Amino acid sequence: MNWADERVALLFGGLGSEADVSRDGKQNVAQAMREIGIEPIEIDIKDGLLEPLMAANPTRVFNLVHGRPGEDGVLQGLLCALGIPFTGSGVGASALAFDKPRTKQVWESLGLPTAPMVVVNDLEQADICVKRLGPELFVKPAHEGSSVGAHAVHGANQLKVAIEDALKHDTRVLVEPLLPGPEFTVGVVRGLALPVIGIRPSSEFYDYKAKYQSNETEYHIPSGLSSELEAEAQQLALEASEALGCRTWGRVDFMMDETGHLLLVECNTVPGMGSHSLVPKAARASGMDLPMLIEQILLDAEVSP
Repeated sequence: MNWADERVALLFGGLGSEADVSRDGKQNVAQAMREIGIEPIEIDIKDGLLEPLMAANPTRVFNLVHGRPGEDGVLQGLLCALGIPFTGSGVGASALAFDKPRTKQVWESLGLPTAPMVVVNDLEQADICVKRLGPELFVKPAHEGSSVGAHAVHGANQLKVAIEDALKHDTRVLVEPLLPGPEFTVGVVRGLALPVIGIRPSSEFYDYKAKYQSNETEYHIPSGLSSELEAEAQQLALEASEALGCRTWGRVDFMMDETGHLLLVECNTVPGMGSHSLVPKAARASGMDLPMLIEQILLDAEVSP
């Protein structure tokens, strides 16, 4: 495609907990755009959104805003109202995928494998979690990414501390069994499941530091799974994404349980594009460099409710 007549706004940043992750990825995305003939109009939404967006008058938007309001359907709703084509999932799918408990409820209703859960909104419900799921637990806010507010928990005392911290980030907290792992992830681009990545953090779990700051986290491509489990993970990623109504691109995360089965964890509709990010790694392994990946995502931009 000839991009000379296109005005592409690259939205990033903001004021949320993942704003710096977005800013890190913006550098890579902007450079990749230039390599395919696009001079992006860069807009950090911490400085405002509607006014700079209207001034830019873009023909399409590349959304790289992580968390709120870029992944929860709010930004998508604005762009729909303005009639501006944008990358990634639409309003409904974005809102659903950003709500981790409801995502799991959809998967459960379709028979897709995911761990049991308890959703709490105050400390008094901590005992219920232990009774239903046992003392080894994983706690995270219902609407956050990048492992912000997430905790591995060993026992009731740690659980209350973890819930208290997670409630600083959200009004609802998701509690699940602490799975032994390892963790795997599958990127999805325009209906294609990318190679599975096996993730081996040096810390107890794949937390914010392991994701974005540590050079000790190991990423395995090939993933270390058998060919049968690799194919199963890729198929599950496609089914999980389709179940939520996601489009264009995303990333589906898995944990392995103690019996060796893969369980769906969550779906990310605006994955990272930074130096440690997973979708670019998987795309490279499939023969797709970053400019090719960015172009594929941009080509599928539309006004998507």
